[in-house]
Amino acid sequence: MVNVILWSVQIFLALFFLGAALPKLTGRGLERWTGFSSLPRVLVLGIGIAEVLGSVGIVLPMATGILPWLTPFAAMGIAINVLMATGFHMREDERLKAMATTLWAAIAGIIAIGRWNLIDQAALRISPRALVAALVGLLTAVIIIVTIIYRQPRPATERLQRKSSAKLA
Repeated sequence: MVNVILWSVQIFLALFFLGAALPKLTGRGLERWTGFSSLPRVLVLGIGIAEVLGSVGIVLPMATGILPWLTPFAAMGIAINVLMATGFHMREDERLKAMATTLWAAIAGIIAIGRWNLIDQAALRISPRALVAALVGLLTAVIIIVTIIYRQPRPATERLQRKSSAKLA
């Protein structure tokens, strides 16, 4: 029963994130998404590509039996990606959207945990050095993206500054 539930949620999450990636990859409809208009196009494309890879990785490895250990890693990647989206919403004081993205991250995390336990741990022949290198790369990417997010001015702050400038003039 757990396997059926996990597969259902995995497929739903994969479809959701494929749909979420399309505007980022095509550039159409991004004005409806919080914060993307102020980000460099390369970063938006990177986020879209990460969502596509996560969508494929959350289903395909387990479905084909080829490198099935990638599925929980893809789920963790989706969770991290979505948690960073929570930062966008918190920055814009969009609490309901921040809660929704946190929920998506939690669902992806549950998939990662559920699938991790179903995989034969002995089949994972990943050296500790490779894991350390992957974590360093991931941490570096997170720091870069968070830096870019927080360097962008908040639209609400800009409006307040303009109003203050207009009153002083």
